[in-house]
Amino acid sequence: MKKRKLKGAALAAGICLCLLFNIPAYGEEQTEDPAAASQEAVPAQISTNSIDGWPQGPEITSQSAVVMEESTDTVLYAKDMDQIQYPAGTVKIMTCLLALENSQLTDQVTMTETGVSGVTDGGASISAQLDETFTMEQCLYAMMLASANDIALQVAEHVSGSVDAFVAQMNERASQLGCTNTVFTNPTGLPDTNQHTTAHDMALIMKAAISNETFRTIAGASTYTIPATNVSGGIRSLTSSFAMTNNTSPVYYEGCIGGKESYTNDSGSTLVCAAQRNGTTLICVVLKGAADQTDPEAVTLLDYGFGNFQKLDLSKNDFDILSGGTVMVPSGTTADALTFQDSQGQDYTDRQYFFNGAPVGTSQVDSITEDNDEITKQGASNMQEAKEFSESHSKEPFYVIGAIGFIILLLLIWKMIRIIKS
Repeated sequence: MKKRKLKGAALAAGICLCLLFNIPAYGEEQTEDPAAASQEAVPAQISTNSIDGWPQGPEITSQSAVVMEESTDTVLYAKDMDQIQYPAGTVKIMTCLLALENSQLTDQVTMTETGVSGVTDGGASISAQLDETFTMEQCLYAMMLASANDIALQVAEHVSGSVDAFVAQMNERASQLGCTNTVFTNPTGLPDTNQHTTAHDMALIMKAAISNETFRTIAGASTYTIPATNVSGGIRSLTSSFAMTNNTSPVYYEGCIGGKESYTNDSGSTLVCAAQRNGTTLICVVLKGAADQTDPEAVTLLDYGFGNFQKLDLSKNDFDILSGGTVMVPSGTTADALTFQDSQGQDYTDRQYFFNGAPVGTSQVDSITEDNDEITKQGASNMQEAKEFSESHSKEPFYVIGAIGFIILLLLIWKMIRIIKS
């Protein structure tokens, strides 16, 4: 009886310790889902709505979203933009960008087992055949318009020698672009619990992509035709599924440059796009949305951005600005409403502008170097010495010299009068 009581007491104590320190009493170790963990961490919130004087952004149902102005990187709207999400097929934006940066459109891409056998789950493809050859240009249209996974895998192998090497290059490029919460594991966007990104990171990737004119052409195309190849005897007619560039769609958006939309069960609906109006380019990313909701929500967010903000050129009234000086601020804002913070460089000063604490743009301003500063100090010193010399000497010699000169002038005039009279 005594032993049973001791065992019961020990068991009770162990349970109390487990509850107190949150130690699992039993069970197997589980791998944490980064996207799921992020979603449970904090409730969704529109952080930009807390900026004093900032236009209040619209409520949307998607879990993460961002609207970013392209030239200044100003975030106009942010709803959990740094929350980790699954990217799905929007990964192909990075795949296309890397291919453009590391190959030629005329490259001949021949299908191997990597591409042909790499799509086994019924995912999107153009049913490419073993040893079939396409140009890189045809491949990129197939990826962006038809979301062809077989082509994406083959492009990766063609560019880097293997899919794994290409994925490593994707992650390196993302890091170069300032992405801090992105991990790529494949070039297609097919489900993988280790592959994730954020709305803000995808906006940075899209910014780099739209700086490439060829990407803009491909991403904005509605249709494309791949002619007969060495294997296929017929043509392949591709039609874009991206509704925002389709002028017959109810969510067509005037000025939309292009983009990519995708859906999987884990990622939900994901959308990345860019639009340009009146010299301003906005990038919009919507992640973890409901089917058929990300398009209209992207339209709402772009309308909010174009309708409530303006560009302001500070260089017109500040001649110290060497480059930059454009800020994106709420409509009606003047320069005196901004503050700035300087970071000293070797040849110039980097200046960051803020609207009530929110970064809105940058510039590079002329710096006073040590040499210029020494010249300025020396000039001031010389002026002071001249002043002290003048004050320490009498002015009487100047008066005497002036009087003598006046007398000589009178004598000359008298002499001229006599000559004229004679």
